[in-house]
Amino acid sequence: MGGVVSGPTGAADIHPGDAVALAAALVRVDSRNPSLVPGGPGERAAALLLADVLRAWGLRVEMHDAAPGRPNVVARAGRARATAPTLMFNGHLDVVGVEGMEHAPFAAERRGGRLYGRGAADMKAGVAAMCAAAWRAAQAGIDGEVVVAAVADEEFESVGTRALLAHGVRADAAVVTEPTRLALNPAHRGFAWVEVQLRGRAAHGSRYDLGVDAIRHAGLLLAELDALDARDLHVRTHPLLGRASLHASTIGGGTGWSTYPEQCTLRIERRTLPGETAADAVREVEAACARVRTRRPSFDAGVTLAGHQGPSDVAVDAPLCVALAAALAECGEAAAVEGMSAWTDAALLNDAGVPAVCFGPGDIRLAHAAEEWVEVAEIERATAVLERLARAWCGST
Repeated sequence: MGGVVSGPTGAADIHPGDAVALAAALVRVDSRNPSLVPGGPGERAAALLLADVLRAWGLRVEMHDAAPGRPNVVARAGRARATAPTLMFNGHLDVVGVEGMEHAPFAAERRGGRLYGRGAADMKAGVAAMCAAAWRAAQAGIDGEVVVAAVADEEFESVGTRALLAHGVRADAAVVTEPTRLALNPAHRGFAWVEVQLRGRAAHGSRYDLGVDAIRHAGLLLAELDALDARDLHVRTHPLLGRASLHASTIGGGTGWSTYPEQCTLRIERRTLPGETAADAVREVEAACARVRTRRPSFDAGVTLAGHQGPSDVAVDAPLCVALAAALAECGEAAAVEGMSAWTDAALLNDAGVPAVCFGPGDIRLAHAAEEWVEVAEIERATAVLERLARAWCGST
């Protein structure tokens, strides 16, 4: 099938439970994150569309601003009772920039069995699948409640899910419908952004007796961090995620050819495994600085934590993983268990006491890419699995 998905995109034009139509409608909405893209419109239009659709489908819908003009959509399906089981489906509505894309970013073009557009894989197909699955499960009759949370700002600071949790929204377990190619992803790494300010002494390039080269000192530190990576980090492993790692993200300093640089800024990203913390990463860099200083007394550096997100980990034999694996098998899907390569809001949910895993249509390797698409059939397959999970988790009436 070729061409552009045509027709209106109003709530009344999307049949209840139609995940593919909803995914296309959401892709057509420009929801670039304004914290990443200057002038980006944000998630409001996508949130309003989704709220209208879910109300038309009969779900109980609320909207709460995660940031001014940037709402979360919280919809509920099934029976709300104090003792009933609850399951959350969580996904984000914001997308990244579109510079360099090889196709129209918001046309929702459909060809070769694929839906193209910014956010098609990351993660409007997943949002559509979770909404359709919640509706279908409720239609089949469930004894508990499915909470659908479509949030703002995951791509920058996860303001949406943080606000969701601050608002008191909880469930017994959660599935974040990030693109996993229908594999069960119960774990992912965290990250710590560590900034090192190296201080030298400015002097004319001919005055080696006065100058202290902050950039050369950064090189000494980089060599020490390289040794740390080779000596220690490669043996810290997780069965699904592989090894811990670090890399030098940016470096800058100096003022001119003939001047000793008095400052250099080195930024390092440390990808953390479950059980590791951002504070651990800072201590590693501080220890590396101390080792350099024993060899080079003029070495002077300050280490700060510029940002971080924690890792996420749910045991593969936890009730949620067992239930999702069973749902996959019942739908004729391979119950592949893998580690998620990217950070997600699952970590925030887990930290809040809501066991959360990732599962959804699409390939994370296409996220933020020049060409972004999702298999249309995969949207339907994901919806079927999520519906089966919701029915099993919440029980039938």
